[in-house]
Amino acid sequence: MPIHAELLRHATERPDKPAVVIDGCALSYGELYARSRAIYRFLQELPGANRRTIDLPGVKKLVALSLGNHIGFAEYFVAATALPHACAVIDPMMPAERIKRILERLAPDVLVADDAASPSAEIGRRLGISVVIAGAEPFDLTAPGEDLPDADGIFLIGFTSGTTAEPKAYCRSREQWRRSLDRGRLVFELQEAPSTLCPGALAHGLALYALVEALDAGATFHSVRKWDAGAVARTLASAQIERLVAVPTHIAGIARAWAGEPALDCLRDVLTAGAKLNLNEVESMRRLFPKARIREYYGASEIGFMTVSTLAGGETDFPIDRVGQAYPGVEITIRDPEENDVGIDVPGTIFVNSDLIADGYLWGDDDQAFRVTPSGATVGDLGEIDANGMLRVIGRAGGMMISGGNNVYPAEVESALKTCPGVEEAVVFGLPDAYYGQRIVAVVSGEAIDAKILAEHCADKLARFKIPRQFYRIGAWPMTSSGKIARGQVQASVTSGDGLVLRLSA
Repeated sequence: MPIHAELLRHATERPDKPAVVIDGCALSYGELYARSRAIYRFLQELPGANRRTIDLPGVKKLVALSLGNHIGFAEYFVAATALPHACAVIDPMMPAERIKRILERLAPDVLVADDAASPSAEIGRRLGISVVIAGAEPFDLTAPGEDLPDADGIFLIGFTSGTTAEPKAYCRSREQWRRSLDRGRLVFELQEAPSTLCPGALAHGLALYALVEALDAGATFHSVRKWDAGAVARTLASAQIERLVAVPTHIAGIARAWAGEPALDCLRDVLTAGAKLNLNEVESMRRLFPKARIREYYGASEIGFMTVSTLAGGETDFPIDRVGQAYPGVEITIRDPEENDVGIDVPGTIFVNSDLIADGYLWGDDDQAFRVTPSGATVGDLGEIDANGMLRVIGRAGGMMISGGNNVYPAEVESALKTCPGVEEAVVFGLPDAYYGQRIVAVVSGEAIDAKILAEHCADKLARFKIPRQFYRIGAWPMTSSGKIARGQVQASVTSGDGLVLRLSA
């Protein structure tokens, strides 16, 4: 990890300050650094498996973490990312077969799990991988060890979904994250080390980065073992959290769970990512967090930060339909299929040039998502940029629907629906249609139950061919472990008629 020197400084200057608090269980900076040193010593002495087939230059030991939001995650992550080691973070909520394929390809020297009976631990043992159970370590966590070394080189392997069900594996270098952290400390004003809560899964980029930037700043990082909106809301209030980092669906859940309670005016900053905020969501957050500055960023695990904006509470509030201006050190262009720059106010593929971009995939590269060309890097998102450098994201090229010969992007229709009174959230997709090629279908949550009203609302904001032809209502969204809506499951429910969704009539 690129912050070992900062961790040592925090552990030396304020050893008793809580570094990580999960479900009320706390780990101080002094404990975090001391325990990480003991784990690092264990890793140094652990015999190498010598089975690795992927090329990881300079990496001596590869540690796979499948811990979920365990209080021991931070200490193992710190130890496993100290030079010359690297860490692969695996979501324990993945299907067992997917975990098995990842571990087969990674061939890590050791796998750290949270439970001896967990699927990850059982798979690891079957594959002949050394398995350590956090909390039942086969070594002394109080044993002294050397300070944690830090330099350049690969330190992290992460996984992101693409056009197939198989996760893509990408790697990150310490210098890439170090540059990102240095800029973020200023952009997000973390110099005063605000207490931070992120309820997302640490196996995913948003929460993992929030943990690292909090530790880098010397802040206290709060989270929950398992997502529970009520528990998160109570933690925000009782711990007087100053900064919340979360996806919009988590914030909406907090708002519902805290309905009728006093506003959470302890918060000074709210940062969201993962999905574009709409006006209803921003207004809801302003009521829930009346003293907070509301910001969002647009980025990708492979590319890092691309834009950042302030939607409320700043000197200048950004337009709600934009994801902001380029992040410091980032250049954004919009390009056509031949990668020519199309200029302003013209849709095209979003390309980025910066020094925060990952080197590439270890596996899973289908050239349909992340790719780097002489024009820059792209994950295939489509957008347009205006004369003020404000970026609007239209959607992913692979998600485009063709209805009646017209190109329609789900994100645009979803944004229109989410401005309709009574609509909390919306998911739009295309289904096969003998006449139109694809008919546009919308699933919404909230109090809106009249398809005619929804269609009329869309007609005021969209071209006729973009208006959904079928509307469904859902009571509770199926979610991924990263806190996003499981869109594929929603679409499958519409086609299968399994009762999760209800067809709305005009």
